[in-house]
Amino acid sequence: MAQVDHSKMANAIRALAMDGVEKAKSGHPGLPMGAADIATVLFTQFLKFDSTDPRWPDRDRFILSAGHGSMLLYAVLYLTGNEDVTLDQLKNFRQLHSKTPGHPENFITAGVETTTGPLGQGVASSVGMALAERLLAAEYGDIVDHHTYVLCSDGDLMEGVSHEAAAMAGHLKLSKLIFFHDDNGISIDGPLSLSDSVDQVERFKAHGWNSVRIDGHDPEAIAAAIRDAHQSDRPSFIACKTTIGFGAPTRAGTSKAHGEPLGAEELAGAKKALGWDFGPFEIPDDVLRAWRSAGTRGAPAHADWKKRFDARSEAERGEFTRRIDHKRPAALGDTIRKLKQKLVDEPQTIATRKSSELVLEALVPMMPELLLGSADLTPSNNTRTKNAKDVKPGDFSGRYIHYGIREMGMAAAMNGISTHGGFAPAGGTFMCFTDYARPAMRIAALSHVPVVYIMTHDSIGLGEDGPTHQPVEHLASLRAMPNMRTFRPADPVETAECWQLALENTKGPTVLALSRQNLTPARTVHHDDNLCATGGYELIPTEGKAQVSIFASGSEVEIAVVAQKLLADKGIATRVVSVPSLELLLQQPDESRRGIIGDAPVKIAIEAAVRFGWDAVIGHDGIFIGMSTFGASAPAKELYKYFGITAEAAVEAATRRHNAV
Repeated sequence: MAQVDHSKMANAIRALAMDGVEKAKSGHPGLPMGAADIATVLFTQFLKFDSTDPRWPDRDRFILSAGHGSMLLYAVLYLTGNEDVTLDQLKNFRQLHSKTPGHPENFITAGVETTTGPLGQGVASSVGMALAERLLAAEYGDIVDHHTYVLCSDGDLMEGVSHEAAAMAGHLKLSKLIFFHDDNGISIDGPLSLSDSVDQVERFKAHGWNSVRIDGHDPEAIAAAIRDAHQSDRPSFIACKTTIGFGAPTRAGTSKAHGEPLGAEELAGAKKALGWDFGPFEIPDDVLRAWRSAGTRGAPAHADWKKRFDARSEAERGEFTRRIDHKRPAALGDTIRKLKQKLVDEPQTIATRKSSELVLEALVPMMPELLLGSADLTPSNNTRTKNAKDVKPGDFSGRYIHYGIREMGMAAAMNGISTHGGFAPAGGTFMCFTDYARPAMRIAALSHVPVVYIMTHDSIGLGEDGPTHQPVEHLASLRAMPNMRTFRPADPVETAECWQLALENTKGPTVLALSRQNLTPARTVHHDDNLCATGGYELIPTEGKAQVSIFASGSEVEIAVVAQKLLADKGIATRVVSVPSLELLLQQPDESRRGIIGDAPVKIAIEAAVRFGWDAVIGHDGIFIGMSTFGASAPAKELYKYFGITAEAAVEAATRRHNAV
């Protein structure tokens, strides 16, 4: 690499960050200015990457958890020669359709490893990335050997999920995970001392990390800390004492440097203080050459990796690539079809959480990338298959993760596992605790991460644990989230189909809402096709024109089936439509959707949840049998009767409306 003074290279980051924020008239210059020395040392001396191939599987990962400081990452990507981030893109910072949005988004910009923005999500996702690296290395050996580096802020570490993540990483001894704490002591409100007095170095020691404090503007100290981290048998936390807005004459070290342009006068003063005598977005040739040289520094390592990879058998190379690219096994569809036939031939009255376990027993042998786990509810979620081996500290040959009681930490780690490539993670907890996991679930939906959430105990049907554990509004809220698929299957066959759809959906996450209570099989005839794929389908047709259509999901389908028989006995032609995914049904083309919904004059929906969303099917004057309050503590059967979610209630309402039509 061409020899250029470290300070000049770091100041190139600072200058581009200041200029980008100034031109956009919004943004966060303080972090890039303060953390530029850290980034310069990391990218020019240690980070294993090749700017010509940002997706190289064995690259080191760099995660900017403090995503508001995105101009630091964009500046480095431009300087190192990333083709996505040109000078024009820097000039279009925060503008519509640019590759330089306000917070980094990995589905928009090559070189951005994961979507960050909500503080804490990057640090938690990084644990999943580091874990995926260890798991894949245990399986594939020397073609997987890289580090995960994270730049995090005071705000990241105040967020509760950071505690969940740090505890997991320390417990698992993820020694290739290295955090840089931008320890500038400033938050938006002012000095950090207004709200926090935690000694983060001691905290991370307590979490089981190698934890030190250094001068974040001393390149030699930064390099020495990284070298020490590489020798540690634990994850490493490097608290880098920095000055936010480094170089700004009046704003450095204050909250005024955090989240607004410096302004022309302050910007000019900062450049003068830094000795940067260049115009907006201007980088001197020697500095740019030095940075571009850093961008190709990893080419020899990339070439060596390619030789090792090419030495593997064709089958092994193909399987590795398939998994890294999130392509599903060719046998997935056939496995599900055979299982469905067996479930029809040997019907079982079981909870759909148990149905899910049966499906997993069939899937795990043919899908080695399926990585299961639970947030300390393994016996309840039924997520562990018979021969599963646990992932343990120092032993990464297992395929089952005990996440502990850390719902958001689990969901965020699964984001990192999936984004890393090589695995299809699925994790379980109770449906009600999607509230704890939701920020990470939203990031998964936003950034198209294919993970599966096994959410059991999905209604008042869980019974005696009462309203604190009984989800009533959660289905509606998850259905409202863009790019989040939510399935609520009615029996073992539907559960198998929903698992297939969840795994085949590689462009976003999926929730499987599963019952605690046993359910009567709904599907008694085998279909090769996946009937759940349209979100809803006619389970019980009528002869001639239907007078009543009953729509239901999950555990309420069996109620709809009983109601249909009772209405038929009264001479009222009634059809039943199972709706395992309301939002998927509503996304169908108009003709298909209308055909499934039908034109019966009386429409009823039955679901042990709130009504919100169902009017799109039954109309605002349709009949809804469900919840309008929170639940109660009692056995499940008593609760269904108490809240009026019964076949008799549906029959009474349908008869009354039919007679009035």
